Amino acid sequence: MAVNIRKFVLQAHSLDELVDGGTLTAQAARFLEAAVAAGLNVLVSGGTQAGKTTLLNCLCAAIPARERVITCEEVFELRVPLPDVVAMQTRQPNLEGAGEIPLRRLVKEALRMRPSRIVVGEVRQEECLDLLIALNSGLPGMCTLHANSAREAVVKTCTLPLLAGDNIGHAFVVPTVAASVDLVVHVATEPSGQRRVREIVAVPGRAEDGVVELADVFTTREGRLVRAEGFPPHPERFAAAGFDLAALLQASTWS
Repeated sequence: MAVNIRKFVLQAHSLDELVDGGTLTAQAARFLEAAVAAGLNVLVSGGTQAGKTTLLNCLCAAIPARERVITCEEVFELRVPLPDVVAMQTRQPNLEGAGEIPLRRLVKEALRMRPSRIVVGEVRQEECLDLLIALNSGLPGMCTLHANSAREAVVKTCTLPLLAGDNIGHAFVVPTVAASVDLVVHVATEPSGQRRVREIVAVPGRAEDGVVELADVFTTREGRLVRAEGFPPHPERFAAAGFDLAALLQASTWS
């Protein structure tokens, strides 16, 4: 019998600590802080051991303290430093095959708990549909997803809900993804072992011919995360939260 022990060690607790560690630039960190505070829906993508959960934890630290946050995970790894947090975990069936609590059920139950924001540790299967429905109803949220790039993460987000049943099709899922996901933050491990945010991509909310439109907000050029030409959706939310979006995204030489 094989025993697999997974131990998550949180080495950073805020976006500023990620900046100090070289994971992302100060300008990108300020933008992500503003995006989280403004209530944008954020998808964190990356490969295995790329630092997705650590980045998600740091993004959670930017959630305003007045919010009520519900987290749904298979294994407790999120540590949200807020006063009103409800953490829920899945449960495997017993030897008789009863008592299972899947992630889909947790996402549905979270909607009944007066959340201000929902955070799913990792989306792997059909629970992606339930999360999309929650986000599409106006509830801000964040999650992680395995993918090789931000664009592949969006494609995967359009595919996973199809596992929920034969009655779920691309005609419903693709526009729902375009309307529900606002930002995709992709993190990867460099050959040196350094974890870095490689790109931050915006989802403007449009889809054409079954393809979700994307816009690069930050991209990697010559090994450095720099400002691209795209803009995030919902600029009015940034303004309502007290942020000057133009100032956050102006060309900069910050490191």
